[in-house]
Amino acid sequence: MASRLRLLAVGPTPGADGEPTPSPGACSKAAASGEREGEAQRAEPQRRREVTDLGGGSEVVHVPRFVAREKAWEWFDYLDKTIPWTRLPILVFGRWAPQPRDTCYVADAGLTDLKYSGHQPPAHSWDEFPVLKDILKAVHEALPGSYFNSLLLNRYKNGSDHVSWHADDEPLYGPTPEIASVTFGCERDFLLRKKPTKAQGASGSGEAARKRLKVAAPQQQHSFLLKHGSLLVMRGYTQRDWQHSVPKRAKATSPRINLTFRHVLT
Repeated sequence: MASRLRLLAVGPTPGADGEPTPSPGACSKAAASGEREGEAQRAEPQRRREVTDLGGGSEVVHVPRFVAREKAWEWFDYLDKTIPWTRLPILVFGRWAPQPRDTCYVADAGLTDLKYSGHQPPAHSWDEFPVLKDILKAVHEALPGSYFNSLLLNRYKNGSDHVSWHADDEPLYGPTPEIASVTFGCERDFLLRKKPTKAQGASGSGEAARKRLKVAAPQQQHSFLLKHGSLLVMRGYTQRDWQHSVPKRAKATSPRINLTFRHVLT
């Protein structure tokens, strides 16, 4: 089923401005500082919100200019220097390996512990990092009716850091979790692909079955370029029916920080 893309004009989000977008591949403050004279005097534009209907009750919302560039760099610097980043091992195909990115977990007190790939990160308090509460407020204002009480932060130091194909379908998020992802720093590709159906997965086992599945039923895929200060939201049954990844990219030579806001059921 083909996806449908809707472009909606939405009001300006906190700190959003109308600066020109840097050329693709720009990953530094210098590349983002080419504003023309008089740009600050322009009228405030409407913020564009791109809605992709994935079908089956799944939806992705993309706001390319969610945070003004300078405010986004201010937040990037704070997070890069202040967050207690760790790179703990995770279980991958039965073996322990270093997680290919730095992480940190923040959540309300009393929530169910987060566990993934054999790893249980300690939960920090929002009060430890006041800027995170400011970013959370901006996300809530941009998404009326949404509520997030936990946050997984990721830092990709360069193009070798990545996230493999997976779905955030842990039971603590419920059957239709909403996940809001804010990006700071180097732009990276964010990919979505449709999960194989149970009928397709039951057609055999092992490498031969995977090859047959690839030939017989190519997976639907979508690609989003997540730039500095952007927001992407996955809604509905996206985690049940789709997988996502941030692949390795040799041209990504500077850090990217990504904040994924989630709601843990209580």
